Amino acid sequence: MNRWVALLRGVNVNGITVRSADLAQLFRDLGFGAVRTVLASGNVRFETADGDAARAELKTRIEAGLSERFGYEAWIVLIPHDDLAGIVDAYPFAEDPEHHAYVVFASTDEARTELLDGAPADGLGAGEQVTDGGEVVYWCCPRGASTGTAFSKHAAKSRFTATTTTRNINTLRKML
Repeated sequence: MNRWVALLRGVNVNGITVRSADLAQLFRDLGFGAVRTVLASGNVRFETADGDAARAELKTRIEAGLSERFGYEAWIVLIPHDDLAGIVDAYPFAEDPEHHAYVVFASTDEARTELLDGAPADGLGAGEQVTDGGEVVYWCCPRGASTGTAFSKHAAKSRFTATTTTRNINTLRKML
């Protein structure tokens, strides 16, 4: 069996409510095994016989199931479990209690590149760091300021709302 992680975008905000128990049941109904949800923000770990070659088909199937069951236009990031472990292990910034550690996932390489290329040219705020992680963007910001930093304001622009999703590194560790 192959282990996967699905990160849902835009659930439990803006009137789209998806309870963890219902989400887990949907994944079981789709035929997946060892289903586990983490927190109430759309994080699912599951197993299937399908390997990486079936990634696009799996993503489409899950998004269709979410849309049908919960009545919204679903978009997910689908990652092989081992790849997520590598992303977490590669987090490049020092972690401390004064900062939040985030990973930003994009739907395409182009969306990730646009996010990075458009980052504030006049610099980031004090204590804020952003770097390209290949498949992801790594971001560190002062605790309590994650919605008011230069990068967060850039990443919150409407052109990124349908193409990116952000997770705290601690949430990702719980997925492993």
